[in-house]
Amino acid sequence: MGDRLQVRGLLANGANPETYDPSMTHMMNIQKSEAFFRVGNVGFEAALIDKIHDSNPDLPIFDTSRGIDPVRGTHAHHHPRGAVDAVDDELAVDPHTWTSVKNARIMARNMLDALVEIDPEGKGLYTRNYERFDARLDSLDRAYALRLAPEAGKAFIVWHPSLSYFARDYGLEQVVTGGAEGKDMSATGLREAVENARSHNPRVFFSQKDLDTRQVASLNAEIGAREVLINPMSYDWAAEMDRIVDALAAS
Repeated sequence: MGDRLQVRGLLANGANPETYDPSMTHMMNIQKSEAFFRVGNVGFEAALIDKIHDSNPDLPIFDTSRGIDPVRGTHAHHHPRGAVDAVDDELAVDPHTWTSVKNARIMARNMLDALVEIDPEGKGLYTRNYERFDARLDSLDRAYALRLAPEAGKAFIVWHPSLSYFARDYGLEQVVTGGAEGKDMSATGLREAVENARSHNPRVFFSQKDLDTRQVASLNAEIGAREVLINPMSYDWAAEMDRIVDALAAS
């Protein structure tokens, strides 16, 4: 974007979105901003969006996930059978839209449209940058699809369900063992998770340092998959996507 705009991230690098609470400085930065770009369905955003709007009624708020076909039901909690909350879980949208190159292309286009709206004079610059970035994403997607084609239909494990869109893109199966909350499971829950994971014959177990518990190691000791530490919140998005593809292609 050159010198036309300064981008400030609300979530600091390494912060946990599950427990994030913005500081006063962050809220003041929003007041000084020309626009607010939300990822789409991230929990802390949903909790803050009304507050941001009420405090800054003239601030344009853009949903960068607009137009993405949502994945639902990945962030289920444990409820009695038939409970209303269980139905809500099935309808809940998976928030990890950015862990998909195809989605990233949609998000980039949404950002371009928003930037042109708030700064029409910069349209030429924004469009040129967008076109270069979109071409790079297209190349990445083609390369990933080629590398992962032999893995189509195969399963991998995640502790936290952060790769749902990625799995959909390339015909893979994501097997969730820990759920969305990252809480310790009971002995019965662990046994069921091991049995379920084994039934899918996974060869890679993705885990996240900031969300996982000590149970990951004991769980995988029973499963025997190759453990790979990932950080979907990393600022170096492309490197993280490469890490995921490398792990699966080498499995």
